[in-house]
Amino acid sequence: MAEFHSDPKWVIRGIVWMAASGLNFVAVAGIVKHLGSALPAIESAFLRFLLGLVFILPMLGHINRARIGIRAMRLFGFRALAHCVAVALWFYAMTKISIAEVTSMNYLAPIYVTLGAAMFLGEPLAARRIVAITAAFVGALIILRPGFREISSGHVAMFGTAIAFAASFLIAKRLTEEFSNAVIVGVLSILVTIVLAPFAIAVWVTPTIVQLGWLFLVALFATVGHYTMTMAFRLAPLSVTQPVLFLQLVWATLLGSLVFHEPVDVWVVVGGSAIIASAGFIAWREAVLARNAAITRRFRN
Repeated sequence: MAEFHSDPKWVIRGIVWMAASGLNFVAVAGIVKHLGSALPAIESAFLRFLLGLVFILPMLGHINRARIGIRAMRLFGFRALAHCVAVALWFYAMTKISIAEVTSMNYLAPIYVTLGAAMFLGEPLAARRIVAITAAFVGALIILRPGFREISSGHVAMFGTAIAFAASFLIAKRLTEEFSNAVIVGVLSILVTIVLAPFAIAVWVTPTIVQLGWLFLVALFATVGHYTMTMAFRLAPLSVTQPVLFLQLVWATLLGSLVFHEPVDVWVVVGGSAIIASAGFIAWREAVLARNAAITRRFRN
């Protein structure tokens, strides 16, 4: 169980780190939106991971020392395939729908993780989780409003994105039982780059130096975003940091409105808030259950 600092200033630092994480991920979305459809989505996703390989250089030693057997390599491979589908669909969705919609619907992934854990890993699906999952799907319906407006290919892509990311996260959960975070992240980055390469080459459009620069920034902001999120988790409990996720939807909405002149859709904000609240509640419950289990083990020992 993680031990958090009791001093309020450390908790505040955790909140600041989580807010910084949200800003980094919104920056990723903004850059991809700026690039638009000038490059095929699959090529943009490939270049993002290719250029990001520079950030996994410190992890190569960990990967080299890890004993990755055939079974584990198969899991790494399945995770890479799921992740490839997720990032390709996400890049595509960014060219079709608003940043706020992408941000909101992306938070369906933790909901699918909860469902997948119950279906494939045998984890219990308590009444609280069922209520949170139901609320999340109601939020998605509020965003889509089927029958009242056209559902675009971007919306469909985001459903696929969330499902594929959920599959990736579930496999990662299994891998954490055997390997360090450095190994899991490093192997994923390498395999995703390899898997995406032939598909990117098939639709290749030679990028400009400027486009490569933007995509390098995407890799940088994404890496920093994961780092700052990890720092937040270490400094403060999920019950404190999860509500800060709401700010990401606010920033995404402001970015879309002020920079890309996307109209502010109150239904997207309401629906997105319901999804994020549901995902945050599930994460908080997981933290509570983990803490209680750790306390129980401590008393038994």
